[in-house]
Amino acid sequence: MGEKIALELKNITKTFGTIVANNNVSLQVKKGEILSVLGENGSGKTTLMNMVSGIYYPDSGQIFIDGEEVKIASPKDAFNYKIGMIHQHFKLVDVFTAAENIVLGLEDGDKFDMPQYIEKINSITSAYGFELDPNKKIYEMSVSEKQTVEIIKVLFRGADILILDEPTAVLTPQETLKLFDVLRKMREDGKAIIIITHKLHEVLSLSDNVAVLRKGEYIGTVKTAETNEAQLTEMLVGKKISLNIERSEPKDCQDRLIVDKISCVNRDGIKVLDNVSFTAQSGEILGIAGIAGSGQRELLEAIAGLQNLTEGNILYNDPKTGEQENLKDKTPLQIRQMGVRLAFVPEDRLGMGLVGNMDIVDNMMLRSYRKGSSMFLQRKKPHALAMEIIKRLDVVTPSENTPVRKLSGGNVQKVLVGREISSSPTVLMAAYPVRGLDINSSYTIYDLLNEQKEKGVAVIFVGEDLDVLVELCDRILVVAGGKVAGVVDGRTTTKEEIGLMMTKYSSGNGEEEEGKTNE
Repeated sequence: MGEKIALELKNITKTFGTIVANNNVSLQVKKGEILSVLGENGSGKTTLMNMVSGIYYPDSGQIFIDGEEVKIASPKDAFNYKIGMIHQHFKLVDVFTAAENIVLGLEDGDKFDMPQYIEKINSITSAYGFELDPNKKIYEMSVSEKQTVEIIKVLFRGADILILDEPTAVLTPQETLKLFDVLRKMREDGKAIIIITHKLHEVLSLSDNVAVLRKGEYIGTVKTAETNEAQLTEMLVGKKISLNIERSEPKDCQDRLIVDKISCVNRDGIKVLDNVSFTAQSGEILGIAGIAGSGQRELLEAIAGLQNLTEGNILYNDPKTGEQENLKDKTPLQIRQMGVRLAFVPEDRLGMGLVGNMDIVDNMMLRSYRKGSSMFLQRKKPHALAMEIIKRLDVVTPSENTPVRKLSGGNVQKVLVGREISSSPTVLMAAYPVRGLDINSSYTIYDLLNEQKEKGVAVIFVGEDLDVLVELCDRILVVAGGKVAGVVDGRTTTKEEIGLMMTKYSSGNGEEEEGKTNE
C-alpha cells in the first residue's frame, strides 16, 4: 500500500441554516488505499464528500491534495485535481449511449473522435475488469451497468481519487462482488478510493481503514483488520446495541393468503413463475429467499395485482367479512383496499416510490387522496402521519415540509417504508425494506415488522441477507428459477441449507451449483 497521502481534510465544517452537517471533520486517504466512510443516515457522509467533489463549499477548514492546499469551488475544479465522485442517484442521459454519456461535456478543442474515445473506453474496461457495451443506450441498462458508466466516466477524465456514494445500495450480491473485484484492481493501480457506506460486513471485507462519522462529528479512524462489527456499531451509535432480532412465537395463526399453482410470463414470453404454491398465515413472518432474478419480485407483484397470471389462483381470506376472495379477479386498487399492501423498495426510490419535489406530508397524501370527500384535500391526517414517521424512524430532515429529494438516500427510504407500514394492512409484503438503511435504522424496521406480526398481520419479507432471514422469519420460502425449491423453519434451518436450495434450478437442468448464495 502506498504511504503518500492523496487527500486530506482538516477541520471541515458545513452548515445549512441551523443544521450542522459537518463539524470540524478531519480525515485522510492514501494512494493505493480503500477508505470506508461509515455513518448512520444523515450523519454527514455525503455532504462531506460533496465538498471534496465541488458540489458544496466548506464554511471553514482546509482540503489538501498530494500535500498541497487547494480550493475546490466546482465539480470542474475537482476534475482538475483528478477527483471523481459516483453519486447514489446516477446523472446520465437515458437516450444517449454509454460512450456518449462518458464523453459528454468533454473539452477537447475541435477534435471529437468517437472511435478513438470508444477505444479508450474499451481499454479502461479491459484494465479493470468491467463489462460494458459502449454503444448500448442507458435506458436499456441494468442498475449495475449504469453504475459502470458513471465509474468509467470519471476514470476517462483521469481520476486518481474516486468517491463512491453507497455503491452497493441497489446491487445484487453477485454484482457487489464484481464491483469489489474492480475496486481492488484500482487499489493495486494506486488509486485512492473512498466508499460512503453503512454496510458493516462490506466494510470489513473490502476496506483498509474505516472513518466513522456520527451526527456530523468525526469519531475516529480504525484499521479494518483490527476492528469488528460490535466496535464499529458502538462508534456509529455512541453506545453498545444488541445486534439481535427479537422473534416472538406465532400466535393464533390462520391461513390468510393461499397461493395455488400460479404461473406468469414476462414481456419477452419467458416464464418467470412456474407452478408456485404456498400459504401465508396471519401472525407470522414468511421470508422469501432466492438468488436475484429468481422471481421474488414477480411473485409479490402477482399478489398485488400488478402481474397477469397465466395459471393458478391467489385466494385471500378476508378477516373483516370472513369470506374468501380470488385476487386473480381483482384490480390492484381493489386488492389494496382489501388490506393487501405491497411495500416494495425500488432501485430508484425517487422515480418509483416517492415524488421528489413533493414534501413528506404530500407524499403521505399520495396514499389517501382518493378518500377525500370534496374538491379540497385534507392535510391534517397526512401531516400527523408524516410527523409520526419522522419521530418513530428518526428521519433526519429540517421539517416535514422539506422536499424528499433534499433528504439523504436512507431517510428517503424511511419515509417510503414508514408510509406503507402505517397503512394498517392485513397482508404486508415488504420487499427489501432495509435496502440502503444503516444498521440502527434496519433494526427499527425489523421491530416494526415484528409489531405487525404480533397484531395478526401476515407479513411476507423479501430480503438479501440470509442471516437476517434466518433470524427474523418464522418460515422461509426458497425460490429458484421461478419455482419453489422448498419451505424451511426459520428457527431450525441454516443459511448454508438455504443457499443450496437457492441454486437448485439455476443451472437449468436440476443440478445444484455451489458458491452462488445470496449473501
